[in-house]
Amino acid sequence: MRWILLKIKKMNRANIKYDISDIFRNNLKELTTLSKDKWKVINSIINCRTKALGGHINKCDTCNYEDQSYNSCRNRHCPKCGGLKKAKWLQRRLSELLPVEYFHVVFTIPSELNKITYYNKKIMYDLLFKCVKETLLESALNEKNLGAEIGFMSILHTWGQQLNFHPHLHCVVPGGGLKGNTWIKSKKGFFIHVKKLSRLFRGKYLWYLKKYYNKNELAFYKETEKLKDRKEFQKYIDNLYSKEWVVYAKKPFAGPSQVLRYLSNYTHKIAISNYRIKKVENGRVYFTWKDYRRKSKRKIMNLTTLEFMKRFLLHILPKRFMKIRMFGIYSNSRKKEKLSICKELLKKEFKIKDIENTNEYIMKIISDYTRVKTNKCPKCKTGILVTKIINSFYVGGG
Repeated sequence: MRWILLKIKKMNRANIKYDISDIFRNNLKELTTLSKDKWKVINSIINCRTKALGGHINKCDTCNYEDQSYNSCRNRHCPKCGGLKKAKWLQRRLSELLPVEYFHVVFTIPSELNKITYYNKKIMYDLLFKCVKETLLESALNEKNLGAEIGFMSILHTWGQQLNFHPHLHCVVPGGGLKGNTWIKSKKGFFIHVKKLSRLFRGKYLWYLKKYYNKNELAFYKETEKLKDRKEFQKYIDNLYSKEWVVYAKKPFAGPSQVLRYLSNYTHKIAISNYRIKKVENGRVYFTWKDYRRKSKRKIMNLTTLEFMKRFLLHILPKRFMKIRMFGIYSNSRKKEKLSICKELLKKEFKIKDIENTNEYIMKIISDYTRVKTNKCPKCKTGILVTKIINSFYVGGG
């Protein structure tokens, strides 16, 4: 887990010249006809760590030293916020890890569904979670596969490296499950072939999609308006049935430390961070991206400021939407009982040192974010810093 501390130090040292808040602040006139939720996110990002949100001044009672800092917006779409929240979330997850192999499984919907998904975000994102949950839990219970009850964490991502709209679900799945009071270990590799997972996932997703359509629960706009016609919608569904849907399982993680490394990369991440922005010039934004088809080679992409802002706003989540969910033996209502049984069954294999080291590093991350400054003046070394609250004129969050 040493990589986390190094990454934080590197980020702190990095000379980040360009900020997403500045891009929005300087180009607001280009944005029109946005929803209330999107404007709220934009306002939060623009006002984050400025006097608009208030803050405090530490002033020495002896000399003229003054230290001023402003409050964060705490919006989950803001690239400057979420570090402490992520570290605390990881600490809570630490106690839930089991001493077994963990698999990384990704479910992706075809690009043909992107437009409908964008116009029906909440219902379609919920549908993605629902179908992945049923696919994995039912597959695991099948005696031909694992024949046991599993649990997993799932994390929604809606973007690709180029900020395009690309909804997919990342899942962290233990290599085994519970069958009564016995732990059933997954066979070499994942417990079911990805092609079987893909077809089951496809069947469930399209069955529910037709159900929502028949209940008139889907909204159709612009490019999708023709799908209001039942014959057109059936053609659309038939085409989706004819495609192979993408589901893949990566190699298992090496242990708890590697699982947490994965989680920290995906849980509280936004579409793009400030450090990826390399240049803003002549009305264009230049940023780095990984080309996974070329062995993750780093490349530079440039977009007009308007296109960059539009792509960023594609990934605003519905209000109060839960993008991280737990299922099976990891579900909130069952994990206390089920995970204690699992740990008891697996206690002989438990790598105490690995868990302790991981916990130690997470505590260091938290202390790095929550470090309390001394109230002694750093300039004269004798005076005491007196704190004065700066009034806030704006309410952020969201």
